[in-house]
Amino acid sequence: MSDRVGLDEHLASGSRSVYSGFDPTAPSLQVGNLVPLLMLRRLQLAGHRPIVVLGGATGAIGDPSDRTEERSLNTFETIDAWVQSIGRQVSRIVDTEGSNAGLVVNNLEWTRDLDVVSFLRDVGKHFSVNAMIQRDFVRSRLEREGSGISYTEFSYALLQAFDFLELARRYDCEVQLGGSDQWGNIVAGIDLVRRVLHRPAYALSMPLATKRDGSKFGKSAAGAVWLDAERTSPYAFYQFWLNSADADVGNFLRCFTLLDDEAIDAADASTADHPERREAQRLLAAEATRLVHGDAGVSSAERITAALFDGDVRSLGADDMAQLERDGMERTEVAPGTGLLTALTSARLANSNGAARRLIQGKGIHLNGTEVADPTLRLDTADALHGRFHLLRRGRKNWHLLVLAGA
Repeated sequence: MSDRVGLDEHLASGSRSVYSGFDPTAPSLQVGNLVPLLMLRRLQLAGHRPIVVLGGATGAIGDPSDRTEERSLNTFETIDAWVQSIGRQVSRIVDTEGSNAGLVVNNLEWTRDLDVVSFLRDVGKHFSVNAMIQRDFVRSRLEREGSGISYTEFSYALLQAFDFLELARRYDCEVQLGGSDQWGNIVAGIDLVRRVLHRPAYALSMPLATKRDGSKFGKSAAGAVWLDAERTSPYAFYQFWLNSADADVGNFLRCFTLLDDEAIDAADASTADHPERREAQRLLAAEATRLVHGDAGVSSAERITAALFDGDVRSLGADDMAQLERDGMERTEVAPGTGLLTALTSARLANSNGAARRLIQGKGIHLNGTEVADPTLRLDTADALHGRFHLLRRGRKNWHLLVLAGA
C-alpha cells in the first residue's frame, strides 16, 4: 500500500470508488486475474463501488512490465472483440446492479479523441524520463544486448496513469488496485492525480498467485486455465482446483473464494486431520467454479466427476461429453468400426495389440462403463454415447475419450 493510514481513513469515511484495469491480450482472462477481481468484489461487499477498466487503449500498446521482448500488436477490431468478451466475464464477478453497482468501462472512451500535442503538454510534462528509466523492467531491457524498448511501450505508464486521472475526474475514484507487477504503473498514476488535481490517491497491490512449491500457478496439463467456458470447460476448471495440493488449498480458499473465515478454518482443520477426504479441495473447486460459471457449471462439473469416478458414464449428457471432448481428458479420433485393440494402441493405453489383448483378458479395460471381455470388439455408432463417443478406461483411473470420425 502506498499509504496505509491514509487508505484506511479514506475507505472508512464512506462509500468509495476503487478500480483495477485489465488489458485484452486474449479473448479471455485467465485464472490469475481472479485475484484483483475478487478483491474488487470484496470491497464492493464492504460498501464500496468497484470500477473495472478494460484496456481498449492500453491493450493496443501493451504493458512491458515483466517482459523481455516487445509485444506483438493486435488490430483495434481484434482488441474490441476481446474487450466485449472480457466485459461479460468480469460482470459475473463484480455486481453491476444495486446501490453501489460496479462499473465496467473501456479506457478507449477517453483516449480515442485525445490529440498527441495535448497529451504531451497536459500529461507528459509531469513525468521525468530520468525516473522512468530507473524502473527495473526498463533498465533490464536497455542493458540487454540487442534488445531495448520502443517508445510505444515506454509510454505505457503514461497511458495507465492517465486512466487514474480520468477516473478521479469522472467518478471521484482515488484508489487503484492490481498485482504487484503493476506497482510502478499504479504509483505513476498516484503522482499524476496529485500533481494535476491536487488530491490524494492511493495504491493497493497484491502478490501474484503462486504455489508453495514454487511452480507456476494457473497452468493445467492442457495449458492456461481460462475463465471462458469455450477455452477451459467448467469440468476442466473444476478439476484444476480439485487437484490443488494440501499445502496450497487453504491459501487458495482465501484468495479465490468469498467464503468467510469460519468456513475456511473448518476446511483447514479437515485438511490437517483427514487429508485423504480432500474436503477442502472439493469446497474450493465448487466455490471457484460457481463464481466463474455459476450453479450450472458446478452441477455439470460435479456430475461428470461423479460419473467418471463413482457412477454410470452412460448418464452423461451431450453437453457433458462436449466438455470432455474439449479439454476434459485425452482424446483420439477413430473411424467407426475400428477394432478395440487398434483403438487401445492408438490411444497409447497399450503399446501393442498383444499388450492390449492381455489387458482385456486381465479384466483391465472398461468401455462406456462396462468391463470388456471380447478382444475382437469393434467400435460402432450404435453402442456409442450420443452416437459418437466411446469412453475407455484402463485400470481404475486412466481414462481416454474415443471420438468416432464423421459421426
